[in-house]
Amino acid sequence: MNQEVALLAVTAATIGFVHTLMGPDHYLPFIVLGRARGWSGGRTAAITLACGAGHVLSSVLLGAIGIALGLAVSRLEAVEAARGDMAAWLLIALGLLYFAWGLRRAVRRRHAHAHAHSHAHTHADPRGEPAGPSSTPWVLFIVFVLGPCEPLIPLLMYPAATHSVGGLVLVTAVFAVATVGTMLAVVALATLGVDLLPMGRLERYSHALAGAAIALSGLGIELLGL
Repeated sequence: MNQEVALLAVTAATIGFVHTLMGPDHYLPFIVLGRARGWSGGRTAAITLACGAGHVLSSVLLGAIGIALGLAVSRLEAVEAARGDMAAWLLIALGLLYFAWGLRRAVRRRHAHAHAHSHAHTHADPRGEPAGPSSTPWVLFIVFVLGPCEPLIPLLMYPAATHSVGGLVLVTAVFAVATVGTMLAVVALATLGVDLLPMGRLERYSHALAGAAIALSGLGIELLGL
């Protein structure tokens, strides 16, 4: 293996890990939604994996097109920046809508007593409550597909492409595994911790709190560049 390609591969792993860890939008939505909607660990992991894969592959596809057409990296960076703004505002909108829905639901149920259900269905959580809009995971997936992996194209794909196609594939794959793997690890560990937290009277506001957390993660991207 070319020494420079090997160095790029190590750099890809490092950037993938740090970039993901520094951006709460990469894991916070899955943690709070999983807790609020009573998702199993397997379902939370599957949704995280799908969104992470879409997140990385969209930038990989854009970078591959740019390299194939010989486009200047600055042009692709402009596209990625526009995608980032769009994804941030969509995440904010998703969070605010989910917050409003969750708050309305909590207020309406404030004086309701707990009911025992004689049967379970696919839209119920372990507490016997509606799990929320069924389209939420799909909206989250779309947001992640639109969201760019900012360092991937200029720092990894273009330099790797100057060596070989094999080097480009290797570096891109390492970045993808590091990014998605970090997402899965953080979500799994944080979910274990969150599930142990006693919610008490805040339990009925879990959906509203999840929406607020999602909106704040979107604001973090837009205002702080996280």
